[in-house]
Amino acid sequence: MSVFPSHATAPDDAGGADDARRDAGESYADYARLSPDHVIAAVESAGYLSDARVFPLNSYENRVWQVGIEDAQPLVAKFYRPHRWSDAQLREEHAFTRELADAGLPVVEPLADAAGETLFHHDGYRYALFPRKGGQGLEAGDPDQLHRIGMLLGRMHAVAETRPFAARPALTAARFLDEPAGHVLALLPAHLASRYRDVVAALREGVTASGLDGVRGIRTQGDCHPGNVLWTRDDGPWLLDFDDCQTAPAVQDLWMLLSGTRAEQTLQLAELLDGYAMFRDFDSAELALIEPLRALRMVHHAGWLALRWQDPAFPRAFPWFDTPAWWQSHVDDLEVQLSRLGEPPLALW
Repeated sequence: MSVFPSHATAPDDAGGADDARRDAGESYADYARLSPDHVIAAVESAGYLSDARVFPLNSYENRVWQVGIEDAQPLVAKFYRPHRWSDAQLREEHAFTRELADAGLPVVEPLADAAGETLFHHDGYRYALFPRKGGQGLEAGDPDQLHRIGMLLGRMHAVAETRPFAARPALTAARFLDEPAGHVLALLPAHLASRYRDVVAALREGVTASGLDGVRGIRTQGDCHPGNVLWTRDDGPWLLDFDDCQTAPAVQDLWMLLSGTRAEQTLQLAELLDGYAMFRDFDSAELALIEPLRALRMVHHAGWLALRWQDPAFPRAFPWFDTPAWWQSHVDDLEVQLSRLGEPPLALW
């Protein structure tokens, strides 16, 4: 069976990817009317008095604003992209972060009203409010920071494995490879289509052989790259943005923190796992999933950009995307990644 859904080679198909692109187009129109006045009105409808100082923060999937509050610290208002997550999925994300915060973990959790509600609605928008948290980015490869982050992730996963998600999705090859590959083919130059199909099919075989879809997953942050970890002088690392939380292997929250050569990544991994093991055992068999997960992320990222390309924010933020040179480089990179699937996994023991 082909790894591509039927719509991948049928641009006039009325279902599948076309439905997703139509929903995406509707979300862009919704965002177009999200003015500062709308943001202030939404925040005040939740019971806060704005001082009218608002400015947008870097965000593409959602729209995020910092809003000044009278006689209080500013808040961060996140307006969720329509059609992406259901109310139940958003509330489950919020409940997960609140559960972690209640356990004493440094995570930025959404604010609740007197009834305990964290997902607010105003004028057709769904949004959440968060306290603003100060800090700085990580130092790439810093061993002390990685050890502290490993401790935090071990603590988080010890809480996360106590119960499953009910509404949030799982990380699967279907979600992170099959579906985004279909979106890519809608934009990919025709002369690269055959190579792309071949390498994605081979990657699919490699990911399937890795046993990823059969691994017991736990609740994860899901997108734990350095940009979603805030370093503070007093408290160390804080985890941000659980927008992509999902059921996944524990290693999903570790591998994106590694960078550099294989030797450098091995040393970084040792620091992460040394801290992690203080709070939870790590299954070393999951190290074999790092390169399959990297392959999925590469395909998924390109598919995400392709799906969102009608949103004016994306061409401004990613001007190199959808150019002949980038597409050529992307297919080349996928072929290199395919070769890495055959290499021995990182190992510490």
